[in-house]
Amino acid sequence: MASTANLVTCLRMAIELAETSREMIGRSLVDGAFRHGDATLKEDRSFVTATDAAVEARLREIISRRFPDHGVIGEEHGEHGRGCSHVWVLDPIDGTAAFMAGIPVFGSLIACCVDGDPVIGVMDFPALGARFVGVAGEPTRLNGNVLKTRPCAELAGAILSASSPDFFPPGDIQAFERLRSRTAWRIYGAAALAYGRLAQGRIDLSIDSGLKIWDIAAFAPIVSGAGGRITDWAGAPLTIDSGPRVLAAGDPAMHAVALELLGREDAAKRRAGT
Repeated sequence: MASTANLVTCLRMAIELAETSREMIGRSLVDGAFRHGDATLKEDRSFVTATDAAVEARLREIISRRFPDHGVIGEEHGEHGRGCSHVWVLDPIDGTAAFMAGIPVFGSLIACCVDGDPVIGVMDFPALGARFVGVAGEPTRLNGNVLKTRPCAELAGAILSASSPDFFPPGDIQAFERLRSRTAWRIYGAAALAYGRLAQGRIDLSIDSGLKIWDIAAFAPIVSGAGGRITDWAGAPLTIDSGPRVLAAGDPAMHAVALELLGREDAAKRRAGT
C-alpha cells in the first residue's frame, strides 16, 4: 500500500490530469471540432476519435515529465512500464460512441495503481460537470461531497446497470440473464457513469463484460470508498491484470447473492464433474 504522502502526491497528479482532459474535451465540444469523419472504427469495433488520441497523448506527456519512473497503460497509445511500482491507467474518453452521439455520459477515467492495486480512481464527466474521486482508505467524493451507497440486499428491489448487453461475449450472456431477470429494473448505456451513480446510492448493481483494465481500474477505489463492493465475476479484487468481467454492488450482501447467481452454472458443472 502506498504511504499517505505518496497518495497525496499521486492524487494531486490525478486531479491535474482530470482538469487537463476536461479542458481538452470541453474545447472540442464548444468549438465544434468534433466531426463524425474524425472517428475511426478499431479492430474491436469500438470507436476512436482524434480527441481520444490527443487527450491521452497529453496526459502521458504530463506523467512522463513529472514521474519518469512511473508506468502507463492507455487505451489509445499502448503501455510501458507495467511492472513499475506505480502505473497510471488511462481511458481518455470512456463512452466514445456516446461522445460522438452527443449523449453526456462520456468521461475520462484515470487510475493510479501501486504494486498492481488501484489506489486512486478519478472519473470526470465534462458535459455534466461531475468528478468522482476515490482514494484508498478515504471516503469517495463527488465534486467534494462525500458519497455513500444505499442499503439494498434484495435483488427484487434493485436497479441494475450494464453498459450494453452487446458487449457481453456469448458465453457470458446466460449468466447475465440469470442476474438481470431477478432485478427490478435495468439501465443500459450509462457506461462508467453507472459506477459513479452506484457510489452515490442511485444504482444498486452494475455488471459488465468484455472490458479492458482501462475501462475498470478507476472504479475500484470509487466504489469501495463509498461502502460498496467491486470484484471480477469470480469474486477476486480488481488489480492491474483484471478484466474482462466486473461486478459492483452498493450493498455487500447483494454482491454475494449476485456472485452466486453468476457462478451457478459453473458450480453445477463442477458438481457433475463436467
